[in-house]
Amino acid sequence: MTIWHKIRGALALVGILLNTLLLCLPLYVFALLRLVLRGEKSQVVLSKILVFIAETWIGINNAIIGLTSQVKWNITGMDTLDRDQWYLVTCNHQSWADILVLQRISNRRIPFLKFFLKQELIKVPLLGLAWWALDFPFMKRFSKAELEKNPSLKGKDLETTRKACEKFAYFPTSVMNFFEGTRFEAEKHAKQQSPYKHLLKPKAGGAAFTLNAMSGHLRNLLDVTIIYPPEAPRSLLAFLGGAMNEVDVIVQQRVIPAWASEGDYESDPEFRARFQQWIGDLWAEKDALLENNNAGRTTPGA
Repeated sequence: MTIWHKIRGALALVGILLNTLLLCLPLYVFALLRLVLRGEKSQVVLSKILVFIAETWIGINNAIIGLTSQVKWNITGMDTLDRDQWYLVTCNHQSWADILVLQRISNRRIPFLKFFLKQELIKVPLLGLAWWALDFPFMKRFSKAELEKNPSLKGKDLETTRKACEKFAYFPTSVMNFFEGTRFEAEKHAKQQSPYKHLLKPKAGGAAFTLNAMSGHLRNLLDVTIIYPPEAPRSLLAFLGGAMNEVDVIVQQRVIPAWASEGDYESDPEFRARFQQWIGDLWAEKDALLENNNAGRTTPGA
């Protein structure tokens, strides 16, 4: 990555920060109105206004990134998507840039992407309050040690998250979940002894938790595969500055089986094994897709 890539990337970050400062003001105003106007109809209308502001923020960010990165986009699989559907979205996770890529391909093509966030993230300056206003579900997961010490906590995390997701029933929503749980790194891959060549092991429990918390609203899975140039660095600055000059995005729409949102992943071994097999099959297919694409890129004359 050259110094010019770094400069362009830094300029993009400044532009995104200014955009955030500008649009957080109206977003906070309508968020406060939601605290005052508690009627169901008012809540739905104000939620849609807040989403409009967030999508405008993403649209401006996309324009800024387009100026600084000048990425050539190769996107397939977005033609049959519908803004009136509920989606669970997952993706291979390689870089902080993945979120910007997902926002770039999905903005105003499917319902606004929402992430399950750790409860501590509500303290993040500017964005924490914005995520709260946009009804991003904040989760508090209890460790095994905490549950052993206080068994009454069992199920509280799911109950709290399900309550936070109740608002999603009023209009279509897209929920994002990185099944790997963390970014791919060679060291993590080796430590896990992952059976996949290009992916970390998926955390099936997190996916099961998400589907259960959404009480059957999520019926469609958008399986996104992001492929960056093999020689390019994976940093956010590299993406923003143009070091990743080409990005391939392959979107596969799948039907989520009804049984996947109905079982008890923690307590039912048979359901857990079935769910892990389903996620494992998806991941094996994604790994083969990445392998075939990489082989095509490295073939002489390709």
